[in-house]
Amino acid sequence: MSGLYLHIPFCRRKCSYCDFFSVKSETPQVEAYPDLLIRHLAWAVKQGWTGPVDTIYFGGGTPSLLSPQSVTQILRAADQNLGIANGAEISLEANPGTVSPHSLQGYRNAGINRLSLGLQTCNNNQLTLLGRLHDRQEGLNAFTWARDAGFDNISLDLMFALPRQTTAELEDDLRAYLELDPEHLSCYGLTAEPQTSFQEKIVSGELTLPDEEFYADAFMLIHEKLAAAGYEHYEIANYTRDGYTCRHNLGYWQRRACLSIGAGAHSFHDVQWGSRWEVPADLDTYRQALQTGREPSQCLEIFDRESALRETIYLALRTRRGITDAELQQQFGCTLQQAFPEAVAASAQWLVNDNGRWSLTPSSWLLYDHLILPFL
Repeated sequence: MSGLYLHIPFCRRKCSYCDFFSVKSETPQVEAYPDLLIRHLAWAVKQGWTGPVDTIYFGGGTPSLLSPQSVTQILRAADQNLGIANGAEISLEANPGTVSPHSLQGYRNAGINRLSLGLQTCNNNQLTLLGRLHDRQEGLNAFTWARDAGFDNISLDLMFALPRQTTAELEDDLRAYLELDPEHLSCYGLTAEPQTSFQEKIVSGELTLPDEEFYADAFMLIHEKLAAAGYEHYEIANYTRDGYTCRHNLGYWQRRACLSIGAGAHSFHDVQWGSRWEVPADLDTYRQALQTGREPSQCLEIFDRESALRETIYLALRTRRGITDAELQQQFGCTLQQAFPEAVAASAQWLVNDNGRWSLTPSSWLLYDHLILPFL
């Protein structure tokens, strides 16, 4: 089985912190885009991509700018070209400022069975600073509408370590989120990504981010509050109720094949040791390639055994499950200790070995970027 990712590169307004490829939405462009995705699907199948797919993810950008009719059209094409497995997880990212009871019901009827709602925070001042389209009440309303539409698998985004954020404000966010009782949460510390307006404000001194101590305290506060409420911290930034892990994202961390279509999308092909492909982040280039029958993607990297092994470790240690020596033996013919004796020794204080299963604890994830370096 494999996954299918569809990048929807349209936003009504670019959030100040976002570095994903997106352009200001214009109705003719948005309405014409599904046809490009459908052409891309057909092209990919001709080039050898096969199904069925057991996860589909509409990401962006703002996928909730697509009409439910467009989502229906795209999913029908995916089923015709690749096949959609029974019980497939089909996710759509939605901005609370772009949905209504009617549109959410339409997405549910179209076949979307998992909704990722970009709430980010319930603090109105922070929502304004981040450039979001919604306020606290509109965000809460969007969640209620989604429940009313029949969504029983909802993920909420929570952003922390915001400018001038206090512990009390973060606790207020956590209380509000827990009252909603979503099945899944994605919790991200705010970072100043290059070439964003947010980074410009950080560089100029107009805004400052909390220090590392606040970040660490906030990370562990979220972990403790959500664990106490029954959520499993199954990946650095992700929490789930039992049975509601994001299967699509698990595919990324397990290096499963994923066909990614749309301008700015990145695919992983699992033939031999694997390869990564990119669709250039340019709508005109994407459109011209598909209209003239040319390959819309370009190869970024072809893995050999060594680089595939290193990436496997890098991705697996992001997850609480980690990786087993048995899995490494099957894939690469070695154990972690055999492949990286010096890295294992350097990380011994934080790296857990439970009967051949290697993993990091949530507290050691705070040092992930440092701890993973010896394995790269």
